[in-house]
Amino acid sequence: MERAQFERWMEHYRKAGERDADFETLSGEPLEPLYGPEHVKDLDYDRDLGYPGHYPMTRGVYHTMYRGRLWTMRQFAGYGTAKETNARYKFLLRQGQGGLSVAFDMPTLMGRDSDDPRSEGEVGRCGVATDSLSDFETLFEGIPLGDITTSMTISGPATILFAFFLAAAERQGVPWKTLDGTLQTDILKEYIAQKEWIFPPRPHLRLIGDLIEFCAQEVPKFHPISVSGYHIREAGSTAQQELAFTLADGFSYVELGLDRGLDVDAFSQGLSFFFNAHIDFFEEIAKYRAARRIWARWLRGRYGAKAEQSWRLRFHTQTAGCSLTAQQPENNIVRTAIEALAAVLGGTQSLHTNALDEVLALPTEKAAQIALRTQQIIAHETGVASVIDPLGGSYFVESLTDRMEEAAEEYFAKIEEMGRGSMLEGMLVGIERGYFQSEIADAAYREQELYEKGRLVRVGVNEFVDPTEGPIDVLVIPPETEGRQIDSVRGLRARRDQVQAHAALEKLTALARTDENLIPPLVDCARAYCTEGEIVGALKQVFGEYTESPRF
Repeated sequence: MERAQFERWMEHYRKAGERDADFETLSGEPLEPLYGPEHVKDLDYDRDLGYPGHYPMTRGVYHTMYRGRLWTMRQFAGYGTAKETNARYKFLLRQGQGGLSVAFDMPTLMGRDSDDPRSEGEVGRCGVATDSLSDFETLFEGIPLGDITTSMTISGPATILFAFFLAAAERQGVPWKTLDGTLQTDILKEYIAQKEWIFPPRPHLRLIGDLIEFCAQEVPKFHPISVSGYHIREAGSTAQQELAFTLADGFSYVELGLDRGLDVDAFSQGLSFFFNAHIDFFEEIAKYRAARRIWARWLRGRYGAKAEQSWRLRFHTQTAGCSLTAQQPENNIVRTAIEALAAVLGGTQSLHTNALDEVLALPTEKAAQIALRTQQIIAHETGVASVIDPLGGSYFVESLTDRMEEAAEEYFAKIEEMGRGSMLEGMLVGIERGYFQSEIADAAYREQELYEKGRLVRVGVNEFVDPTEGPIDVLVIPPETEGRQIDSVRGLRARRDQVQAHAALEKLTALARTDENLIPPLVDCARAYCTEGEIVGALKQVFGEYTESPRF
């Protein structure tokens, strides 16, 4: 009877006709006009869904989810000098932000000091300039690091910045074992997408292995790696590629820890994830649900994790910067709200909402406040936090979740084949061959082509254009900021104990030639007020520098 009714409905549907549109997800997945039981006929509740906090974690990683505790509202912030950013952090905390998320400027992300000639014009522009422990002391002045979680979005020189962070906590009298937060550290996605690297992949993985081992023993509450799909998506990938390449990165770090002889249950719980929340509402929700299920299955089945906590894929989300438009920027408030709602319905553990002006510049104080208020309205006014996984069981959402998982597994098979059974080796080989870069480039080209043909609409850009709109006020970083930061780092070098600094750098270079864990000597360099660029230089003597092979 159900099938007959469906066929009758379809006959009416065909006669009524469709409007001229491509009915598919943003990633190109074809969509049926209506979803019903036949689309989830193979769904097994216990195997595929289960209950929140229980295997396979599809419906959430904690038993109570937002009924027990709301997600952390962690606004990404940083600009100019450490003193200016410290003031912005205090403003956001007064507005109700629950955790800090540090945005670094381009020289810092690339491992360069502010007075490096290659840093000219970029100091403090896209984030805060931090050259040494001195800047970290200022950055967190009056903010007790033992009382708040801190996220740092940096990968290439992540271990160096973490050494500054540990030394700053030490100066505050905060024991390392109480520190809570996340360090990005995901160097594999840098080679794939964001391109902010320093050392070649294989020696850099040695630093990450040292960090995993060190944190498991000395900073157990801190997450040493935030496996980042965000930048993979920003580079132009599809949702399926973001899901697959991000989880493959995560599996690689698990294998790196196992290669060190570490117990998977002792270190895998320190891994967290960072996903993009794009504009295709249901596709994003399905992506997060599939990610949890895949991670739980692989950690338990392939890597032998026995603790339920090890099966939990915990993730931070940021709304999609690449979805924002310079045209009619107020529309970005709506885009961000929809993307944030998808992240919440998908079960995120923390969230950053982009400001309306971030496509043009770093956010103004007012724009940052609106972005934070967006989260607070979702949390306290919409009711979506009252029920766990409210879209669970939806024919459409479950079908889309299954398809997400299938597409990711297809990529995993290719990566595993490249690595001859090893996901870690497969990722390295894929990077060296340019496989991931090519896949993302092809996806970005397809999407751009659809926009140019008018098959995808971007409101205010290729449809509903307003020729009379004028510019909006944006945050301007004055040129003198760079000069002040350069004077600061040069003054630091002049007044520090030069013998202690040089000795720390020489010891770091010497130990880099051995199998010793490099985090303790990095902290010694921080304590001696060595600068980031000096520390990078000491390691380059042993590790060399990475240059990507061009591909056309």
